[in-house]
Amino acid sequence: MSRVAAMPWRLSANFLPILAVFLVTALSLATGWFDASFTVFLFILSGWLVSLCLHEGAHALAAYWGGDRSVMEKGYLSLNPMAYTDPLMSFGLPILFLILGGIGLPGGSVYINRAVLKTKHWDAFVALAGPLANLVCLIALGLPFMLGLPETMGTAPFWSAVAFLAALQASAAVLNLLPVPGFDGFNVIKPYLPYEMQAQSNRIAPLATLGFLFLIFSTGVGGAIWNAVFRLTGLLDIYPGYVGLGYQLFRFWQ
Repeated sequence: MSRVAAMPWRLSANFLPILAVFLVTALSLATGWFDASFTVFLFILSGWLVSLCLHEGAHALAAYWGGDRSVMEKGYLSLNPMAYTDPLMSFGLPILFLILGGIGLPGGSVYINRAVLKTKHWDAFVALAGPLANLVCLIALGLPFMLGLPETMGTAPFWSAVAFLAALQASAAVLNLLPVPGFDGFNVIKPYLPYEMQAQSNRIAPLATLGFLFLIFSTGVGGAIWNAVFRLTGLLDIYPGYVGLGYQLFRFWQ
């Protein structure tokens, strides 16, 4: 019985190949063995997919702690990308926007049975857990820069790719924390709103999300977000030039 209960905690067989691509391309770039732009593309794409799984898994783990045991049965805790409720919103659109615009678009959330969560505070923490996962990824990627490792080891393509992946984590955290219906930032405050407002926000969330994405790519809102991103990465001593080079290498088709 204990063996069956432990199964959902194991990493999914669907997640492991993504993680393997990330680690192999990281080693190839760091050693200079194969540092072509396409390798940078694979490193950043696989790293972004790993972080998306961690983001969704963090939502599920917080829900599990808060009282929703169904997330284990659904495979959310195994970081299985195929288990999440909306693959298009959770992975398809974020990957598309990454390729088209180089921005860390937040994905759709896992399905949480909020009726069984212990308190509204747990409900808010479930929403906050995803952006926190992105911040943890950002710190992990930024730590080598704070230690000065790019000056003593590795290659320029590797550190540029790491810097751009870190910037994606920062952009995901910034976007996710905005209080816009459909984003995690709004879901943090939603449990404390009157029921009527919660119901109305659920109805307008898809339109609000699309409208805000339009503002990002058509107005100065995008510039403001990137200013916030560079402030965050700057706190970790990540040089903007590395981020820019990483973005250029990522777009190998140009």
